Amino acid sequence: MAEFWMTVAGTICWPLCFWWMGRISAEQNRLMDQLREQGRRIERLSKAEHDLIKEVHPDVGEIKQGMAEVIAAVKENTASQPPPAKEK
Repeated sequence: MAEFWMTVAGTICWPLCFWWMGRISAEQNRLMDQLREQGRRIERLSKAEHDLIKEVHPDVGEIKQGMAEVIAAVKENTASQPPPAKEK
């Protein structure tokens, strides 16, 4: 008789398990859809931010050229000044 009830319990559990797994799967799909949409929004914002930075920030070549000019000016200024006298 115990085998009968175990069979009945098993038969009832299978549909319950399939229903439960279907719910979990639907929830996972919903979450994945939200994550995809969030990724798309982040991509759009990153592109917009990149475009803004590109507009207001000078090119790297300009920065290097400016730094080279500053270094040359400092070297020229340092070379034209006599070394400071040491106090004893």
